[in-house]
Amino acid sequence: MALKIGTRGSPLALAQTRQTRALLAAAHGLAEEAIEIVVIKTTGDMIQDRALSESGGKGLFTKELDSAMLEGAIDIAVHSSKDLPTVLPDGIVAAGYLPREDVRDALICKSARSLRDLPKGAKLGTASLRRGAQARRLRPDLEVSLLRGNVETRLRRIEEGAFDATLLALAGLKRLGLAHCAAAVLETDDFLPAVGQGAVGITARPDDAKTLSMLAPILCADTGHALAAERAFLKVLDGSCRTPIAGHAVVRDGRLRFHGQVLRPDGSEAREIADEGAVADAAALGVRAGEALRAQIPAGFMGVA
Repeated sequence: MALKIGTRGSPLALAQTRQTRALLAAAHGLAEEAIEIVVIKTTGDMIQDRALSESGGKGLFTKELDSAMLEGAIDIAVHSSKDLPTVLPDGIVAAGYLPREDVRDALICKSARSLRDLPKGAKLGTASLRRGAQARRLRPDLEVSLLRGNVETRLRRIEEGAFDATLLALAGLKRLGLAHCAAAVLETDDFLPAVGQGAVGITARPDDAKTLSMLAPILCADTGHALAAERAFLKVLDGSCRTPIAGHAVVRDGRLRFHGQVLRPDGSEAREIADEGAVADAAALGVRAGEALRAQIPAGFMGVA
C-alpha cells in the first residue's frame, strides 16, 4: 500500500509536500509516484476576508488534515510548522521536521529597499499580528491593513499597487523559486521570526510504527530540538494568532540558544528574553523562557487584562 501524504493545496504547501516525497523516495529507493499526495482543502484556505485571530486561530489550517489522518485517509501530513497549534489532537503527534530553511522575513515592495525607506504613512499589508506589531515598532506611522491569501496572491496585490509593501517568510519564497521578489531581507535583530518559521513539520499517528520508521531518515534532529524549545515557549504564553509572539532557537556547538519576544499589538512596547541550555533540555528551556517572560508582562500587555 502506498504511503499517503496529506497537504493543503496552495503552491507553497504542494512544494513542501513534493520535497518531503522526494526525500522519502530517495531514502527508501522508491519511485516518487509510489507515494501518493492527497490535497485537502482547509477552513483556513477558505477564509480570506478576515484575520485568523477572528476565526479560531491556527487550527483552521490543520483540522481537516487531522480528521483525514484519524480516519486513515492519509498516513502523514505536511505543514508549515508555524501553522501547527501548540496542542495537537489526541492520536496525532509531530513526528519531526525537515532541515530548516532561512527563518528571516522578507520585505516585498516596489518603491523601497528597506522598511525604513517606505514613505510616511505607507500601507503595509499583512495578516500576521507579529509582523504588524514589529513593523509598527520600527515605523509607528505605517498604516497596517489585512492582506490574506497565498504567496502569489500577496505578491500580485503589491504589484497591482493595492498595498505599498508586505512581509513574507523568506523560506516560502525560496521554496517557490521567488526569492528574487524580496526587496530586502529583514535581520532577526529587528524581526524575530514566528515560532516554527522556515521549518516543514510532519505529523503522523503515534501508533503507526511503520510510517514513523519511514520518516526517521529524513528528519533533522537539530531542527527538532529548536522547535521543541520554541513550541514550549509559545504554549506557556498561550500563543495563538491573537497575540504578537516571536521565538527562535538554534543549535550551535551542542548548545541550544533561544530568543523570545512578546509585543503590544500596536508595537509600542516589546519584552524579550534570551536563554540557553543543553539540547536534551530543549522543551524545558522553552518553558523556562516562557515563564520568565510571562512574569515580566504587565496585565493587559497582550490585550488581555
